Amino acid sequence: MIRTLICALAFGCCASVALACSGHSKQTQSCAPGSSWDTESQSCTEIINS
Repeated sequence: MIRTLICALAFGCCASVALACSGHSKQTQSCAPGSSWDTESQSCTEIINS
């Protein structure tokens, strides 16, 4: 019973710390060579040369 309570308290503290970190500024996203960051899809997309 005490072990369960301690684990629940530890997980609760970790979750609240993670939520508190959401106020950071934006960072530059780097993608692999041949791809670029697409802000609409929020992912790296392949650069197509025609």
